[in-house]
Amino acid sequence: MNYIKPLYVQVLLGILLGIILGFCLPETASSLKPLSDAFIKLIKMLIAPIIFLSLVSGIAAMNNLETVGKIGGAALVYFIITTAFALVVGLLVGDLVQPGAGLNIDPATLDVKTAEPYLGKATTAATPSDFLLNIIPQTFLSAFVDGEILQVLLVAMLFAIGLILVGKEGRIVLDGVQVLARIFFKIIHLVMHLAPIAAFAAMAFTIGKYGLKPLLNMMGLLLCFYVTCLVFVVGILGLILKLYCQMSVFKLLAYIKTELLIVLGTSSSETVLPNLLEKLEKLGCKKSTVGLVLPLGYSFNLDGTAIYLTLAALFIAQATNTDLSVWQQLSLLAVMIVSSKGAAGVAGSGFIVLASSLAAVGHVPVAGIVLILGIDRFMSDGRALTNVIGNSISTLIIAKWQGTLDEKRAREVLDSVTLQKNIQVSME
Repeated sequence: MNYIKPLYVQVLLGILLGIILGFCLPETASSLKPLSDAFIKLIKMLIAPIIFLSLVSGIAAMNNLETVGKIGGAALVYFIITTAFALVVGLLVGDLVQPGAGLNIDPATLDVKTAEPYLGKATTAATPSDFLLNIIPQTFLSAFVDGEILQVLLVAMLFAIGLILVGKEGRIVLDGVQVLARIFFKIIHLVMHLAPIAAFAAMAFTIGKYGLKPLLNMMGLLLCFYVTCLVFVVGILGLILKLYCQMSVFKLLAYIKTELLIVLGTSSSETVLPNLLEKLEKLGCKKSTVGLVLPLGYSFNLDGTAIYLTLAALFIAQATNTDLSVWQQLSLLAVMIVSSKGAAGVAGSGFIVLASSLAAVGHVPVAGIVLILGIDRFMSDGRALTNVIGNSISTLIIAKWQGTLDEKRAREVLDSVTLQKNIQVSME
């Protein structure tokens, strides 16, 4: 029975059993969602303190504010470029493949009642200034209470800077922070044992509630989206990783396959953030770089969401026979560069951002989101997987760029990985 001992095998079994239950007993399967929700809530409960403690210990131990600024600046530049590129890729694929052409749907005939919760959120979408102000929490503790990643990052950076400025007197606090970080990672390891159950419940709920009908009806769009994400990850990000870091994207995928299966099962990239922090550090990235770049990427580097936004927008335009000029497509692109930053980690948030973007631009009928509402849960998996892979690759690239990557160790770890035997995070 040793072959089912690895966590990724248990998660894969959970996904397969969930699919079977969803087909055989859809009503029972549809009632299992609370199990996956409970797992996600447990992880989200631990994310804020883990980000805070990891970032504080990493930056304070670095003891160099200039280096922190360089890493943060480099990360933001990289994120803006890759996100814009992913949006353009989605736009180009939508124009070339035209997955919505020939549907000839009149927006006036669409029943928008099922999408009213999303349409309501779209009309109250935050402006760029609101987004920037939201980074600042009301109080020190509210960042942790609300679980806002960017707010926790800001608080952690300020606290770490304060520790550096205090000097030797802050050493005892730093030692305490490092001990607390180890404690929280031990808790995460315990919680991750529940991942197979969560994956089973989430997949059973999805199949039991939605079935395969939405998939069959929108197979063209789904295939177009997943193939585009695959080409982007392997052909673009993988090529950058190979040329710049001399690393194989396939070995990296094998290294984080447990996390990818958990994301596939739960449709949420937040569930694996703590594990990725630890795994990328074990891979040879400095703790300070991982602790800053990876959480920042969860808000600013969402490649899968970016591809989805432009591709889905063009699908709706084509399906409703809405002609978009080049300038209208460029204006849509500009809005989505900003709005995509609000789709961090949470399952289904990309759909809300899509509705918000369409409402802001006005060229594409917002009611058209009803067309993809039934398959959004299946597209959410692709978004989350691409986002996780993109942020893992970006952390390695930025770590090398800033000289905080142990390249020899990284290659040794990745070279020892095979599809049958992955280097596991210690579950002690």
